Amino acid sequence: MSEKKKALFICLGNICRSPIAEAVFLKAIDTAGVADQWEVDSAAIGSWHVGRSPDHRALATMKKHDLPYSNKARQIKKADFEHYDYIFGMDGENIADLKERAPKGDSKAKILLLGDFDPQQPGAIIRDPYYDSGSEGFEQCYVQCVRCCDAFLSKAQKGEI
Repeated sequence: MSEKKKALFICLGNICRSPIAEAVFLKAIDTAGVADQWEVDSAAIGSWHVGRSPDHRALATMKKHDLPYSNKARQIKKADFEHYDYIFGMDGENIADLKERAPKGDSKAKILLLGDFDPQQPGAIIRDPYYDSGSEGFEQCYVQCVRCCDAFLSKAQKGEI
């Protein structure tokens, strides 16, 4: 069997968008019957929430959609750029931060904007719902992540990425 593909989902604090994207992608690869061919994780740009569970609204959204999740927030490290094949940022700032942190020269990981795979709104950012008063933004994040992750997986399985 060939080596596993590895995907890492990044957002600012690893407690809202990236855990949802990670859980959505895990479900997508499980549904597609290819979970054994992937390694999936998420991490943060910043260190504020390291060791914490996701925001309670993110956890509620994942539970609502039957997405089990037990990971804790962690911060991206240099080694991630050599370990992962794909590192997904949720917005332009994440992408800029990732490119700044990436090792100079060539690294293994392709740094990609998750929203570039949205078939309805290519290039859209996945808006950070952290400062929202309710959970509607988390639901929107979930819906967008489903579209993006499904489209990315389809392209990856066809060898288009």
